[in-house]
Formats: sequence, C-alpha cells, structure tokens
Amino acid sequence: MRWKFTTMSDTLKDKTAKGLFWGGMSNGLQQMLNLIFGIFLGRLLTPSDYGMVGMLTIFSLIAGSLQESGFTAAIANKKEVSHQDFNAVFWFSVFVSACLYILLFIAAPYIADFYNTPELTPLARYSFLGFFISSLGTAHFAKLFREMKVKERTIATFTALCVSGIIGVTLAFYGFSYWGIATQNLCYILVTTSFFWYFSGWHPSLDFNFNPIKEMFGFSCKLLATNIFNHINNNVFSVVLGKFFDEKAVGFYNQGNKWNTMGHNLITGMMNSIAQPVLAKVQNDEERQLRVFRKMLKFTVFIAFPVMFGLSIVSHELITILITDKWIKSADILSILCIGGAFLPITNLYSNFVISIGKSNIYLYNTIIVSLLQLSSLLLFYPYGIHIMLFAYVTINILWLLVWQHFIKKAIHYSYMTALKDIIPILFGSVFVMISANCIGNYFDNIYLKIFCKVAIAIVLYILVMVRNPILKEAVSFLVKKKTLF
Repeated sequence: MRWKFTTMSDTLKDKTAKGLFWGGMSNGLQQMLNLIFGIFLGRLLTPSDYGMVGMLTIFSLIAGSLQESGFTAAIANKKEVSHQDFNAVFWFSVFVSACLYILLFIAAPYIADFYNTPELTPLARYSFLGFFISSLGTAHFAKLFREMKVKERTIATFTALCVSGIIGVTLAFYGFSYWGIATQNLCYILVTTSFFWYFSGWHPSLDFNFNPIKEMFGFSCKLLATNIFNHINNNVFSVVLGKFFDEKAVGFYNQGNKWNTMGHNLITGMMNSIAQPVLAKVQNDEERQLRVFRKMLKFTVFIAFPVMFGLSIVSHELITILITDKWIKSADILSILCIGGAFLPITNLYSNFVISIGKSNIYLYNTIIVSLLQLSSLLLFYPYGIHIMLFAYVTINILWLLVWQHFIKKAIHYSYMTALKDIIPILFGSVFVMISANCIGNYFDNIYLKIFCKVAIAIVLYILVMVRNPILKEAVSFLVKKKTLF
C-alpha cells in the first residue's frame, strides 16, 4: 500500500513539474509573441483604434463567461467524468452562446449610443462572433485542462498567436485600423479552438442530455458569477473612460494595461496551468496541502515582484523605444498598473486554492465585493483624472489580499504572520533592488543606455539580495535539473 502511495505521489510531482515547465514555456512564448506583434501594431495603429475595440471587450468577455459557465473548473474538480459530461457542456455552451450573440447583435446600436460612437455598431456585431466560436471548444479545453495537457495547450496558443498576429499586422499595414485588431482576435479564437478539438481527441454526439449540467451547476454557477464580476473588475476602467472621456483615453489605458497584463500573465498563466488541479489532488492531506501552497506562494512572489516592479521602473523607456512617444501617456498608466500587477498573481493563487477545496462561494463573494468597490471608487474619483482613479483601483486590489488571507488561514491554518514571513523578505528585497536600479539608471541621458543599466543592475542586485533565500536555489534546480518545486 505504501509503495502505491509513493507511486501516485511521484506521478503527481511529475505532472506538476511538466505542467509548470510547459506552463512557463507557454506563457513565455505567448508574451514574447505579444511583445513582437504589439510593437508592430503599436507603431501602425492609433490610440483611437485600440480604444474602439477596448470599449467592446467587456461585453465579449461577459458573454464568453456565460457560455462557459464555470464548467471547465467543475469538470476538473469532478472525481470521475464521462462522455456525457463533456457532451452536455459542449451543447450547453453552443446553445447559450448562439442566444447571446443574437441578443448582442440586436443590442449593438444601443451600445454605440452609450459611448456616443456610431461606428461601434458594425464593429460590435463582427467582434462578438468571437465568443460563439470559442463556445465550440469549451468542452475540449475542459478535457485538456483536467488532464493537465499543458504541452498541447502551449502548441495551440503558440500557433494561434503566430497566425493571428501576422494577420493583424498585415491588416493594420494596409489601413484596416480597428478592424484589423478585431480580425486578429477572431483568428486567434478560431485557431485555438481547432487545436483543442485535435488534441483532446473528443467529439460531441447528438445526445442532448443536460442532466450532467444540473449536477455541476451548483458548483459552476458560483464560478460563473465570479468570472463575470472579474471581467467587470478588470475592464470597468475602459467602460468608465469610454463614457466620461473618449476613445483615445481608452486606447492609452488599454495599451498600458496590455503591457501590464503581459507581465503578470507570465506568472499567473504558468501557475494556472497546474495550481488548481494539483491543490485539488492534495486536499485530503492538510500537511502536504499547506506545504505545497506555501511553496507555490513563495515561488509566485519570487518571480512576480521583480518582474512587475522592474517593468514599472522602465515603463517610459520601454514604451518610447518600442512603440514611439505617441504612446507616452500610456507609460504613466503602465507604471502605476505594474505596482498592482505585482500582487495579482497572489490573488490568483489564493482564488485557485479556494476553488480547489470546493469553496467557490468564497471566490464569488470576494470578487463581487471587490468589483463593486472598484466601480464605486472609479465613479467617485473620475472627476480628478485617470491617475487618481488608477491609484484607487490598485490600492483596493492590494488591500483585499488581507481578506483572501483570512479564508486561507481558516482552511489550512496558514496564519497572517507565517504568510508575511514568506512574502515580506522578497517584497522588501525587490523594492530595494528596483529603487536602487532606477536611481542609478536615471543618471544616464541616453534612453538605450538608461534602460540597459536599469535592467542589468536590477538582475545582478536581485540575485545578490536573494542568494540566501532557499526559493532561489529551488527555482534554479527546477530550471537546470528539472527537479519539481512542489
């Protein structure tokens, strides 16, 4: 019996190590491609072009959440799944997304009136096709996610980014403006969905049995509501800016937020590929669960803090060099967002944990309250300008970590003091390193020399400051010797 337990444990470790490796590679490749294509698009397009698409994003994301309805996580958490489960999810997603598209197609003129931008009507009807196409791969993605097939998902997203990026840049070059961005998004969804079908090896049947949906809905409905409020929280800025400012303001914000998202997605995407499935598998062993969670947290902040704080101090140089100074207003936005972005991977890990133990209601209530607080703060501070709104937005997200920690403490007896001991040394070390690198780098007038010195000094100082931290040694062992972190 003991031999069997060891074998199962080793299998989980192997899957975790491979998942983390491929998750890291996937997100690294994604952010690299986003960077390359983002540079070309940023030089070819205007803030207004980005703003036009940005004002519609929240509608597409909410519709996408409704058609997925949290069933990916519900299937991942089920002990046993069958063809009927996947088939029910597939047809449910398709039917719901078709109905939503019809409703949004009709509502497109009213959305355009809300923003006082008539050109949004045809663009909305075209862009909204994305969530319907995505619905065709919901069940297939759920299968790949449950089986931790991160390598296959990496291939799918990498190929999709290459194809859609080339199409987007080509259309922008030939003057299709915001239509090029919308087409790029549709191509990305179409290619990933096709690969999910291919790699999952699963095909739907004409058996419209929705009983499995009823069984999963108690769990998934909470995730559905949570995802909707998450999208509101993440995109409410674009809505408020589009309503009270103009499409240029939305464009500057979206450009800054895009670079911020590329940064923290590098960490959250890597951890998302393995966090929830791994934590779900060790939930019956509290001691091991706590040990795994602490290592995940320390590894997350070890990567997130230097990456995001570093991106904050080079934001002006980076924006100017890569996409020219016509986007310089987005650099200030990026600098502020990156401070909050450093803590988002922690929030993401905490939410993955509460989902893994079946407490989706905690995830729901936290997300709803934060979303309402964010919306209230934006409506309160918008007369004072974008920067004040950003500071309020970031502050609320960071302080809410204390609430998340309360629920983690109750679940696995992970105290505030222990959490601070795990996080604070890395936080203080990262802040010290980035302030030092920024002060030294600013002595140089040449913009290329300035950014080079900031990055080089930050890397060297961070390694020196963290040399005694055990997580550095474990991270190196994982990267060089492929030893598992967890």
